[in-house]
Amino acid sequence: MMPANQPSSVCDVDHVDQRVFLRDVGWDDYEALLSARGDDGGVRITYFNGELELMTPSVDHESLKKRLARLLETYAEIRNIELEGYGSWTLKEKAKQLGAEADECYLVGPVRPAPKVPDIAIEVIWTSGGVDKLAVYRGLGVPEVWFWEDGTLRVFVLQNETYLAATRSRALPELDPALIVRCMGEPTQTRAIRALRTALLGGTPAAPDSGR
Repeated sequence: MMPANQPSSVCDVDHVDQRVFLRDVGWDDYEALLSARGDDGGVRITYFNGELELMTPSVDHESLKKRLARLLETYAEIRNIELEGYGSWTLKEKAKQLGAEADECYLVGPVRPAPKVPDIAIEVIWTSGGVDKLAVYRGLGVPEVWFWEDGTLRVFVLQNETYLAATRSRALPELDPALIVRCMGEPTQTRAIRALRTALLGGTPAAPDSGR
């Protein structure tokens, strides 16, 4: 197991994801790392044919993924869509030497028994570089992947074993990505949710509460 590179010891952990890349990692080593980590979701592990990435998300990364998750869940609630969240569900397939843990993932529609992959996997791209996540999700057969990066929401749908950029979600075709982008730009999560509710239900947004 050989380290490819690792982050500088001097960095702002609140704003920069901490990453370590390893090469020539066997599947058994990958499984051992998953077991050693246990249920501690603070470190996310991606595996791609012997390459392994360990990532500890920054506070900013976590805030963005939480905001996006809350918006999606609020949209589903308002539109009466069955949406089941699975957080950073560990997806893996030994035969293909692939493993991934999204920031968030969801099943859309009635809950299916023993699902193998989610309908939607969401990734916040906060620090550049690393394992090719789309290649991993493609091999695992995840039907749809959303990337949030630099204020933009990109949707990719799987078709004939290839991800195609799409203007709309296949799983949630009535959802306007531009609306999510606008709400993501609000200064707080609460105001983002309020803006989404106003856009979908109409009315005047409530005045912000000082929290005191």
